[in-house]
Amino acid sequence: MKKGIIILLAAALGLSACNKFEKGEGDMTYKIYKSEGKPKIQEGDYVKLNGVQTVETNNNPDSVMVNTYDNERPAFFAISKSMFKGDLASGLKLLGEGDSAVFKLNLDSMEKYSGQPKPKGLKSNIASFTIKIEKVLHKGKDADSIFEAKKRLFFEAEYKALNEKNKTVEPAKIAKYVEANNLKVTTAPSGLQYVIYAPGNSERATLTDTVLMDYTGQFTNKKSNGALNVFDTSNAKIAKEAGIFSENVQYVPRSLPLGQLPQGVIQGIQMIGVGGKIKMILPSKLGFGENGGGPINPFTPLVFDVELKGIIKPNTAAPLAK
Repeated sequence: MKKGIIILLAAALGLSACNKFEKGEGDMTYKIYKSEGKPKIQEGDYVKLNGVQTVETNNNPDSVMVNTYDNERPAFFAISKSMFKGDLASGLKLLGEGDSAVFKLNLDSMEKYSGQPKPKGLKSNIASFTIKIEKVLHKGKDADSIFEAKKRLFFEAEYKALNEKNKTVEPAKIAKYVEANNLKVTTAPSGLQYVIYAPGNSERATLTDTVLMDYTGQFTNKKSNGALNVFDTSNAKIAKEAGIFSENVQYVPRSLPLGQLPQGVIQGIQMIGVGGKIKMILPSKLGFGENGGGPINPFTPLVFDVELKGIIKPNTAAPLAK
């Protein structure tokens, strides 16, 4: 991990020894960790940044809401007119390219002007944003139409570079995950790597079937706090440990049409019967490929742990069980 990222994460997780914050606009307080002395961000500019947002809850003094490092996806941020004094835009205008800082913002004001509800179980009314400005595209005196074209080219170039990097490091990510977890994998001709922990019964699902399964999907890298980097799960305990638990989700075995799942998952499930358990490590070509989707970046390998609970044949109401 790069030194700059360590400094940012330390600040976001409350590990910095220095707690001297300056007073900004409105209720905002801030501390600048690093300043390169470059031109400050102005309204109308377009920035690429990495950041960590935390809040203090009754159960966790540094509950992470957003972490672009964990997501391996920087944010692109158009600097608009401030919605209220002391919002994030006003804080970013204190920085220039290469700068890093932490901002403490009022959650009531954020909720009022953004319409985004506050997280539940808060112990304090403050959100901390630890920001590293990677690049700045200054609007200057450009007409809106000209700057929009520049923004598009800027984003496309950055996105292409990110994808090329992901493509290059993908094999190393898979190898590192296998080694770190001491896995004895079998590699299928397709490139799928897997470990069957329990074969299940003799029944095998076909592409026209619906499968009832408990599962967890995660990235190969762990989060900065050491937790599994889970993006989806049917298990409430795992969701809570990974920080993605939602009161609106039912954490029960899911019924999913087998033919609509990623190719690597289809292959893995067809290797086990009901009662079977398998870990699958999907190269991106068997997952979401060069386009990605949702929280999944292009050229991202994925890990799925699946327990097959049942197979539902077409035109039947109940799953076949052991």
